[in-house]
Order: sequence, then C-alpha cells, then structure tokens
Amino acid sequence: MKTAKTVRIIGVRIDLGAGRRGVDMGSSALRKAGIRTALRDLGYDVVDDGNIHCEEPEAHEIKDAKLKYLPLIQVAMVDLAERVETIVKAGEVPLVLGGDHSIAIGTIAGVASHFKKVEKKLGMIWIDAHGDSNTAETTPSGNIHGMSQAIAFGRGAKELVEIGGFAEAEAKLDPSCSSIIGARDLDRLEKDVIRDIGIKVFTMDQIDRRGIYDVTQEAIEIANRGTDGIHVSFDVDGMDPSVAPGVGTAVLGGLSYRETHTLMELVAQTGRLVSFEVAEVNPILDVRNTTAEVAVEMVASAFGKRIF
Repeated sequence: MKTAKTVRIIGVRIDLGAGRRGVDMGSSALRKAGIRTALRDLGYDVVDDGNIHCEEPEAHEIKDAKLKYLPLIQVAMVDLAERVETIVKAGEVPLVLGGDHSIAIGTIAGVASHFKKVEKKLGMIWIDAHGDSNTAETTPSGNIHGMSQAIAFGRGAKELVEIGGFAEAEAKLDPSCSSIIGARDLDRLEKDVIRDIGIKVFTMDQIDRRGIYDVTQEAIEIANRGTDGIHVSFDVDGMDPSVAPGVGTAVLGGLSYRETHTLMELVAQTGRLVSFEVAEVNPILDVRNTTAEVAVEMVASAFGKRIF
C-alpha cells in the first residue's frame, strides 16, 4: 500500500490515563520541536487539526479505582476514533500526538473501524517498555494507559472495547499480525493476559542478543501477514531514559538512539504505514525539550527520512 501524501495531525492533551501529570503537554512539546516542519521537509502535505477536548483530572473524582476516569476517557476516545476513521477513509495518514498511551484506544479503534467496513486487515507494531495489557482484574494501579493494548484485542472495559462500533470482547486487531518491541517492564498478571491474547513480544534481552535489525524485520513480517497496512504505536519510553528522559514512566535499559532510528527506517521502507501515534512525552520531566526533539526525529525516520 502506498503511503498517502497528506499527513493529518491530531493532538490529544490527555493524562487521565496516567498516574503522573504532565503528558497532557506532550502534543505541544512535539509541535514546538518541529514535527510539522520535519514532515513537510519530506514532501508531505501536513494539516494540523489542533487538539481534541480532554477534561482535567483535578476537576473530577475517581469513581472506580480499578478504572480511573473511565467515563472521561471514553468520551475523548470516541471523539478521537471518529476523527481518525474520517482521516483514514479520506486516504490520509493520521498522526496522533499524545498525551498518555490511552490514545491508542481511540487511534486503533478509528483505523480498525474503517478497515473492517472495507474488509481490510490491520497489522501493528507497538513500541514500548511496557505491555499496556492489563485489565481491571489485573491492574496494580487502575491507570487506563496500562490497558490500551488489551482493549485493542477485546479485553477490558466494554465502554472502551466497543468504541468504533465493535462488539463487547471483539478484537480490533489480529494478534498473529501484532507485536511489541522493547518490552522490559511487564506486570506479573499482565504477562498472562499477553500470553492469552497471543501477541509476539520482543523483549530487550532478545534485542540485545539478536540485534534490532533482525527483530524489526520479524516484527514487520508479522505485521504484513495478510494485512493491508501497518499501524505504529510509539510510546517514547520504549527508548532508554538516557535518550528520552522526559517520559511518563521511565525504565532503564531501553532502545538506543540508533536502534530506534533503525526500527523506524525499516518501517518506512515497507511503504505500508497507514497510521502513527506518539505517546507519553512529559515536558515536566524533560530537559530543554530533548525528548520531544528526539521523538520528532524518530517520527521523521518512520515517514521516510534518510541520512543519504
């Protein structure tokens, strides 16, 4: 599938799904780091649709400690899913700027909804230190950004699983066409959920042994299995904190600067990228917007930037 010429940006100023404040400013940080210019320099027509409305957590009480701010997140993700579906239907590439990783609930629902209607299949590469595959029954925190991938596979709160017109417990993605790259901090019960779903997990120790090139090639092969395009969900904490210090939940031992570039460059070479999201940039924890600037470089590589 040929990558569309137009990239349409949506900012999602949300940190309702996280346990630490600040990622709601991530979309602004990415814009200030030059994400629009970087894509225009690659020849894309870039349209910025601004931000969707998200509530502030301080203005609301937590009603369910196992699903914090569920009603508010549901409203925001329904809005995001509808916008993303419209973008994909128009043949454009949605670039969603978070915000915490609950944005994947809306992004994936929107792309998958359109693909289902036109009888197409979506592959996915999820880049993250974490699995984000908890449910209300397994979560140690109640933070929904740690549940977003499980929701994509029909596990979790029905209010979120059903976004995009899907049935309760219906998966939006085929696990045999999906993988996680960079995992190194998985909760004990979450591991059982991931195994039950059947997602391929490329942990950092596998990357250390095999190298990022071979791991990414396998992840691409998985995402290409009978699919019509690839979605990339990029949690910036997939990178090592020495490269990206300003993230919501930093974990040592992550992807290096060059490893992340290589991953993104290989994705670009497929020519099958249909949607992309960036999550968990936290300017409050950053140093002179370093993390947003690095993230912009990685996005540019995924959209085709090369050294020569």
